[in-house]
Amino acid sequence: MTDILMPKATAVWLVDNSSLTFEQIADFCGLHPLEVRGIADGDVARDIRGADPLINGQLTRDELDKAQADESYRMKAVVSRHAELLKPAKAPPRYTPVSRRQDRPDAIMWFVKNHPEVTDAQISKLLGTTKATIETVRSRTHWNTANIKPVDPVTLGLVGQIVLDEVIKKAADKKAKDDAKKGGATLQTGEAQPAAEPAFEPDAPEARSQHTAESVFGSRD
Repeated sequence: MTDILMPKATAVWLVDNSSLTFEQIADFCGLHPLEVRGIADGDVARDIRGADPLINGQLTRDELDKAQADESYRMKAVVSRHAELLKPAKAPPRYTPVSRRQDRPDAIMWFVKNHPEVTDAQISKLLGTTKATIETVRSRTHWNTANIKPVDPVTLGLVGQIVLDEVIKKAADKKAKDDAKKGGATLQTGEAQPAAEPAFEPDAPEARSQHTAESVFGSRD
């Protein structure tokens, strides 16, 4: 079934202007039969104006007549040029010019050395490389290991600075969350603690009894 434009508006028109069953309308419009029943009862799409699928070229009269004559028949929508234009286009795979492909190992090594928190999947998507290549660079088993040196991918022209900063920030935030889940807040045991004040100890009774008024204030002579 081809996706149609304005499915609810089309369902409203079919409910009002045809003898199709709720299931037939639901199948054609990509809705649930209960939703179509709600349209017929006035509980759903109350303020939506019906759209004639015959006029806008999404349904032929022959298809409608066949469906009205046979409840088991499911209508097939006409391929709409406008519907095809409105479909979201998939982003093309990242393309790296041939002249730049030899620089990717240097960029991979830069990530390995400076940002180990960035995952292989993120590096692969960012640089248009494979996880296998990333692993050979990390383990230094790449065929050109002797000539690989860490170089900023922005300098190499493989990625823009803004995109690179976003990837690094996202990886750092995820690592911080993972670390917090694993260990949580820990106490700093190396920090010096203030020494406890000595407890007050009163003089022993024997020591207090040895003092006399004469020994403290002196004699009158």
